[in-house]
Amino acid sequence: MEYLESIGKRAREASVKLALMLQNEKNDVLKSCAESLIKWQDKILEANKEDVKRSRENKVKESLIDRLMLSPERIKSMADGLLEVAALPDPVGEVISMQVRPNGLVVGEKRVPLGVIGMIYESRPNVTADAFGLCFKTGNAVILRGGSDAIRSNIAIVEALHQGLKETGISEDAVILIEDTARDVVNQMMRLDKYIDVLIPRGGAGLIRLVKENSSVPVIETGTGNCHIYVDEHADFNMALNIIDNAKTQRLGVCNTCESLVIHEKISRKFIPLLYERLHSKGIEIRADEKGCAISPGCVPATEEDYYTEYLDRIISLKVVADIDEAIKHINHYNTKHSDAIITNDYSNAMKFHNEIDAAAVYVNASTRFTDGNEFGFGAEIGISTQKLHARGPMGLKALTTTKYIIFGSGQIRQ
Repeated sequence: MEYLESIGKRAREASVKLALMLQNEKNDVLKSCAESLIKWQDKILEANKEDVKRSRENKVKESLIDRLMLSPERIKSMADGLLEVAALPDPVGEVISMQVRPNGLVVGEKRVPLGVIGMIYESRPNVTADAFGLCFKTGNAVILRGGSDAIRSNIAIVEALHQGLKETGISEDAVILIEDTARDVVNQMMRLDKYIDVLIPRGGAGLIRLVKENSSVPVIETGTGNCHIYVDEHADFNMALNIIDNAKTQRLGVCNTCESLVIHEKISRKFIPLLYERLHSKGIEIRADEKGCAISPGCVPATEEDYYTEYLDRIISLKVVADIDEAIKHINHYNTKHSDAIITNDYSNAMKFHNEIDAAAVYVNASTRFTDGNEFGFGAEIGISTQKLHARGPMGLKALTTTKYIIFGSGQIRQ
């Protein structure tokens, strides 16, 4: 615990100075860190190569290795993400409201940093740079605890960021990586409420549940992604096939991948064979209900557990429903409140789906793969929140601020 106490103190001291930095100062630092990532590219790739090698030796499935793997293109994307964050307006100091009370008091509300943010995450070394960029822009210090599978990559990335900070005269404690990968460190970090203002877990259902149930630090839950696509009776078949193909097969191991399909029974006999042919050609196994299996015998019978599952693999579930009401009921029961989509040319059904689906992102005629901070214009994201307090959906800059009231008086006293 002494190790984490020291880290907590350093981060807290850094956060006080970060909160007072001006927008142009923060932007210059982010640009320096972006340049440093490119300069350190060879070292980062070499470290990542070792992480990938070890994961393959441990028989980790390829869809998860894809999340871990870096390339020159992905490192450039990390650097570009920092530049995009630098180009965004700084929410810190924004006055949200200002009103004059009858007694003459002027009461305002403005955005301020959260303070120290803790991140616990798995795989995905790109999260290391994204989390730093968003936290730094909003005047927050960040303590990172990545997974053991990406430890070498994370160390190299943070060393590059530290170099960028050093070159601009900013404390390296703006971003601190916990290099101890022991499981008990996570338990200790969850009790560090003296120094950490908010904890953000990003990973599988087990990690998120562990943090949510055991942390004394306030938690923003970033959920798993059992994302659904409902193909309505009024759907364009080609559009539906293309969207499902993209949502499922573009990247298997990410949280906005489609894992579950719901098909209207009126089109099921024509559409499911086309769907089976498209997905089967990509190596995707369809686990379907009795009606789906009867239409396409190549489907595997689904269990109740299948409808709850975020596969992160070449598997997808399928359910045939009688109408849109049954589709909505099915999705709201099994989804993880992440991202769900309807494919339809019927305006009323599109609006009904928008209004009644309980999820952070609800799509009409588009792939769920767009639920992403960069795609939403946030530059990057620190996670995708599936809860309803204090943020929901892709979490960009504003989600990493809180507010405080500022009151101006002229000698008023309360009667």
